Amino acid sequence: MKKAISKIDKYIIVKFLGTYVFSIILIISIAVVFDFNEKLDKFIKNDAPTSAIIFDYYLNFIPYFSNLFSALFVFISVIYFTSKLADNSEIIAMLSTGMSFKRLMKPYMISAGVIALITFVLSCFIIPPANKSRIDFQNKYVRNKEITHANRVQMQIDEGLIFYIGRFNKNDNKGRELALDKFSEKNLDTRLTAQSFTYNDSNSWTLNNYTIRDLRGTQEKIISGTKLDTTINVTPQDFLVSPTDYELMTSPELYRYIKRQKERGMIDIGGVSLMQFEVEYHKRFASVFSAFILTIIGASLSARKVKGGMGLNIGIGLGLSVTYILFMTISSSFAVSGSMSPILAVWFPNIVYIFIAAYFYRKAPN
Repeated sequence: MKKAISKIDKYIIVKFLGTYVFSIILIISIAVVFDFNEKLDKFIKNDAPTSAIIFDYYLNFIPYFSNLFSALFVFISVIYFTSKLADNSEIIAMLSTGMSFKRLMKPYMISAGVIALITFVLSCFIIPPANKSRIDFQNKYVRNKEITHANRVQMQIDEGLIFYIGRFNKNDNKGRELALDKFSEKNLDTRLTAQSFTYNDSNSWTLNNYTIRDLRGTQEKIISGTKLDTTINVTPQDFLVSPTDYELMTSPELYRYIKRQKERGMIDIGGVSLMQFEVEYHKRFASVFSAFILTIIGASLSARKVKGGMGLNIGIGLGLSVTYILFMTISSSFAVSGSMSPILAVWFPNIVYIFIAAYFYRKAPN
């Protein structure tokens, strides 16, 4: 009875995962050095504490960027260690025993599956909450990208219920000019207005100098007052959107947020396109499959022993990596601008690379 995982499988899995971890350590170490050198002046200028630089920023910077480019680390790792195996004639020895290339791919797929599962869990559930410390540090000591003000916000918060504010300041949770209109079959039933307001918490609002107009029936009823505590199904998070907010949401939170904003007709929120949130949501799933596709390309490309050693394979691999990043960047830009659907934009590089994977797989040695 054959073992589910042979010694050769274990050998390749250890090589794969070991090279993957080593490549992350090497490349991220270089990235940290360059990032620190670039931001050093701002750290000094803004008196950033050493403990905050290490624990709040770089301790979260490392897993974030490692996970962000995980599929490419997989690609580079596969090309490097497989080229080395081929250069040492180990691939030839494996195939000479009667093992097919298809069978040889088994440990590669197992390793890619382990990495894909880990990166998926990290990107969907673990890293987003941890990003808060990193982004808070950037806003405080590097460059503040947080959106704290909103002007002329209008949204549908329920069927026939339109919410409007003229201005809002997150720093004190206060604003001016609020209106809440209730429609029924295109007819305005009631209109609530306030000269100023304060957001408390949990959808609780305090309205100052308010007026309620009831337009139902033959006579208009008006109720006025100086202060009114009420509940409105809106929070500042619904209209105060920073460019990095999607990095703070787990995948379930991201899904609910996108769905809620679409229902309210909020496609562009404070200059930030909702498409950016959709691209991020679908990218977390596409990255799982990209790990398998890039593994097949890397193994198929590097399994043949070529003249000149592994340099040619690594060169081709780096070229394909750059092309993959280029495809992802361009297609994501098209999605944000509305020229392409977010799903197609995120999956387009994978679709292209599936054909590349099929080509190299057919050319692989057997």
